Amino acid sequence: MADAQDPKAKDEQDPKAKTEDTQPEAAAPATPEPEAKDQAPVEEASRTAPPLPEGVHYIWGTGRRKKSIARVRIRPGTGQFVINKKEVDVYFTEDKDREAVIAPLQAVGMLKSWDVFVNANGGGTTGQAGAVSLGLARALVKAVPDGEANLRSRGLMTRDARMKERKKYGQPGARKRFQFSKR
Repeated sequence: MADAQDPKAKDEQDPKAKTEDTQPEAAAPATPEPEAKDQAPVEEASRTAPPLPEGVHYIWGTGRRKKSIARVRIRPGTGQFVINKKEVDVYFTEDKDREAVIAPLQAVGMLKSWDVFVNANGGGTTGQAGAVSLGLARALVKAVPDGEANLRSRGLMTRDARMKERKKYGQPGARKRFQFSKR
């Protein structure tokens, strides 16, 4: 019987405690999260690039994806990003491609610290975006060796080896067969 009274006593106290505890907890986390999100990119963008050694003007990195090849040059600067003499927003029209290209800079936290110049050719836009991403990650590792672990953990240092499968003889494509007629 004492156990029966204790749950009733707890039930009477808990609803009050739940309403009091729930409201401040719900309000408290909602406020800091946006502030933390706003502050994190500012800190990432504020990280500066180390100076290059004397006589070195650029750091190079080469990336490949499918049939695309991207030769990436980086130097400390203000965040200029040029691909085939066009701004990145003009060259890549898809958001997924733009995000893939700047992902290595965001991973290292130096989005506005490097000027990036890319010559990309071959393949399509998605292949070129993947090639630029790999080339930029390789160049950043040469420039900022302490960022390699972060780039690797996000999968930006790994070459995507998937290629188009070759056409086989006696077939119209890699896997497709000519129509079979029994009679």
